[in-house]
Amino acid sequence: MSDVHAMLQQILQNHAAAFPGFPAQPTPASTSPDPVYQAALQACSALGFIAHDAECVARAWQARSVRTGRFAPTPWPDEPQDFGLQPAPRRIAFAPCPRQLGLYAVLPDAAWVGRMARAGVPTVQLRFKSDDPAAVAREVAAAVQAVQGTPALLFINDHWRQAIEAGAYGVHLGQEDLDALHPSDLQELQASGLRLGISTHGYAEMVRADAVGPSYVALGAVFPTTLKKMATAPQGVGRLAAYARLMGGYPLVAIGGIGAEQFGEVLGTGVGSIAVVRALVNAPDPEAAARALMARLAAPQRIQPESAP
Repeated sequence: MSDVHAMLQQILQNHAAAFPGFPAQPTPASTSPDPVYQAALQACSALGFIAHDAECVARAWQARSVRTGRFAPTPWPDEPQDFGLQPAPRRIAFAPCPRQLGLYAVLPDAAWVGRMARAGVPTVQLRFKSDDPAAVAREVAAAVQAVQGTPALLFINDHWRQAIEAGAYGVHLGQEDLDALHPSDLQELQASGLRLGISTHGYAEMVRADAVGPSYVALGAVFPTTLKKMATAPQGVGRLAAYARLMGGYPLVAIGGIGAEQFGEVLGTGVGSIAVVRALVNAPDPEAAARALMARLAAPQRIQPESAP
């Protein structure tokens, strides 16, 4: 039995239970002859990680083996240095936001933003979709006005220039939006003092997000969601726990199909905030729903994540 095959089997034996339900993916082309890397690349693919995430974890496993001088099938890699994340204090970093952002309401317009802010929701996001720049500017300005007099922190999805102009607390960008920014745009956004949140859907995107030092990192989609077409499969609680261990230096927001009944297991992964959409905007009494969800977030009885194998 080759060393690569033996290490592959050890990884699978120790970690398959942590990442159930994902179909095996094709193993991407190897970019290193290192046997630890090759074993981890095959194992991650067998565990259902898509190519660029399997590559990312395999490189981290290789880096750890070099750093420690030995191959270890456990624990699952979660040391920031092995993934090449910025050491603390970060050289590149946006303005900080609270570690615990609490209930995070993603809302379609300024009226909803004001309504949930007045209901006591601590973090709100305006996700306003329009191709009309004037309409976007009006809605962003209205949302900023709507949270005045409340302690709510307002993030604007996508429309960062309008967010700067209107004086929002922060902006939230997806990976495509982040990639579309010119370096000078990113510098302008950072210099504005706005907080930056970034969506991620796996290891490679978390590493990409860390390179710009955001204020918080969103992890998802945790469960299936019908709100938008996702390029990646739902990540599940097992992966969420692994992501939270790696990205623990950031405030973390879990998002994607999370209902009240799932708050305990999601909080048990170590994230400090849960984002919701339908649980509020589709509720018969959104204010009552907000109070109930905030109570769940505040409850001390949290399901603790299993120790890393």
